[in-house]
Amino acid sequence: MRIRIIDAFTDRPFAGNPAAVLLFDEGRFPADAVLQRIATEMNLSETAFAHPLPRGGTADWALRWFTPATEVRMCGHATLATAHVLHGQGRATGTVRFATLSGVLGARVSEDGSIGLDFPTAPLTVDELPRGAERALGLTPLSVHDTGPDVGDLLVEAADEKTVRALAPDVTALAGLGGRGFIVTAPAEDPSRGYDFVSRCFFPAVGIDEDPVTGSAHTALAPFWSARLGRPSLTGLQGGSRTGLVRTTLRGERTLLTGHAVTVLDGELCVEP
Repeated sequence: MRIRIIDAFTDRPFAGNPAAVLLFDEGRFPADAVLQRIATEMNLSETAFAHPLPRGGTADWALRWFTPATEVRMCGHATLATAHVLHGQGRATGTVRFATLSGVLGARVSEDGSIGLDFPTAPLTVDELPRGAERALGLTPLSVHDTGPDVGDLLVEAADEKTVRALAPDVTALAGLGGRGFIVTAPAEDPSRGYDFVSRCFFPAVGIDEDPVTGSAHTALAPFWSARLGRPSLTGLQGGSRTGLVRTTLRGERTLLTGHAVTVLDGELCVEP
């Protein structure tokens, strides 16, 4: 099986968020245990698996995402990576529609090479941190919001960009607190640098201590920051040692996530999982 590693939400290699992508020619997936073994071997935030669907339906490809530990309901960077591969191989043109656990998601490549993802906007509700999370994260939040079942994280507002950048959470403690993970965010200290807000994402409960650039998190960050900054279109910078940019456009119940992608590896899986 041919396997590719794509750096997503970046226009240069060894930045953004890497995802592995495998395309199956047959109209079905292998057994879940096989997909999980491949994802565990890849040991990236997500590995994406896709196969073509019959013509004339509501979607063109079936798409699933697995972390090293489990399947997830929504993943932005691996969707962007899959669209990048399909367009690069001439297997999709215009908008490609993916059938996923989060419904049909669209991806369109623009003339400048950027890829726009059409995702559902996360429904934010005010919440609070579980006991022990404040200590484990190492911050006192300004606000906390639940992001709904598809994203499944808590969005945690920090005081400023410096606080977000300096985070060194106790990921072992975070993993035992329930839920998928934590999105920590703050406004940009200097928007003239090309981004409006910053974020970092920690998902140790699903095998990801820190995710460099999380597309799904931006379906929650977009409505959160658009309400505060008064603009539907924003740019988020995410990551600690490895960063990437996500452009967000809020369109009511849908959010457009835009970024670039770069292929860094193209090879063969040489054994049957």
